[in-house]
Amino acid sequence: MKLRVRPAERLCHVIGALLILSGLVHLGVFAVDGGPWYGPVSWRKPVTFGLSFGATLIAVTWVTSYLRIGARLRTVLLVVFAADCVVEVGGITLQAWRRVPSHLNMETPFDTAVSMMLAVGGGVLVVLLTVFAVTSFRHRPTGPTGMALAVRSGFAIMLVALASGAAMIARGVVLARTGHQEAAYHSTAPLKPLHG
Repeated sequence: MKLRVRPAERLCHVIGALLILSGLVHLGVFAVDGGPWYGPVSWRKPVTFGLSFGATLIAVTWVTSYLRIGARLRTVLLVVFAADCVVEVGGITLQAWRRVPSHLNMETPFDTAVSMMLAVGGGVLVVLLTVFAVTSFRHRPTGPTGMALAVRSGFAIMLVALASGAAMIARGVVLARTGHQEAAYHSTAPLKPLHG
């Protein structure tokens, strides 16, 4: 049985693959350019965000095909999710090339705008993925035996990761806005493993 891939799904797969490719290209840049792997200014950020957002976009596109959700609504949500993934990776990558921190950076008006754009984009991710998660719990996902449990478990884990990311940004923004920029960067460290 051949499954029909909708144009929105194909678009999400292509964008996901390009984001993964971006992460791999930046791994090559790191290999050539060097520099620290850790810290607020490093090639690690475009690598890890490119790889993770690309893989997540492809996975969410696939997993949501098992949700009992209207095709049109799913298409809109996936396209918005894909666009937001591009904005997030693009902002992080831009700041890496500028050699400045991408998150919690309030040093200049431009850096503040990028940082706030990333925070708002994170909020959009939380809303979209919460809609998908709630749908998976309200209406039993379709698919083979065990798929409903897998989908629901995956979304539950994703929501925990999103909550930890929101906590990192909230704490970091408060510290940055009150003049504790270095503390803002370091405040996120304990939650990074959970967020990842």
